[in-house]
Amino acid sequence: MGFRLSKIYTRTGDDGSTGLGDGARVAKHSARIEALGAIDELNSQLGLLLAESGLATETQAMLTRIQHELFELGGELSIPNYTRITLQMVTQLEQELDALNDALPPLKEFILPGGSRAAALCHVARAVCRRAERRLTSLAQQEAVSPAALMYLNRLSDLLFVLCRALNQALGVPDVLWVPREPT
Repeated sequence: MGFRLSKIYTRTGDDGSTGLGDGARVAKHSARIEALGAIDELNSQLGLLLAESGLATETQAMLTRIQHELFELGGELSIPNYTRITLQMVTQLEQELDALNDALPPLKEFILPGGSRAAALCHVARAVCRRAERRLTSLAQQEAVSPAALMYLNRLSDLLFVLCRALNQALGVPDVLWVPREPT
């Protein structure tokens, strides 16, 4: 690997700007940095989920790979016109999603975030993923964004939803069903 941070603070961001990988400086509140921040939050939330004991080895491996891919996505966003997320990554998410979903009973009701602690953490990750997707689509309204990157976050949020259900099932905890109030 090449570049390593030897000094953490540089004082160059004290004016409210930050540097991109290509050397350009942008406002810390720009759409690009908002998208990067949401992806960082998502990656951190997945790290919290991975710290949960009792996750299956396959789940740990999948989430760890996704963390690396999210880091790749962050790299893609930190250098305009640089691409790291591929359609093959999107296809892999779809295959994993289908495999998890095939092992679950059909969903007949809306569910609320919760059930087991692992599923609740995964639901938070799913919600953060949706925010990252919204930030990325906002950036795409202003600048070119890889279509594969947009597809990746969309599939990932779907995968995380199904993973929530799979985690509950593996732990023997029922999903929390939404019970609508009776009309008054």
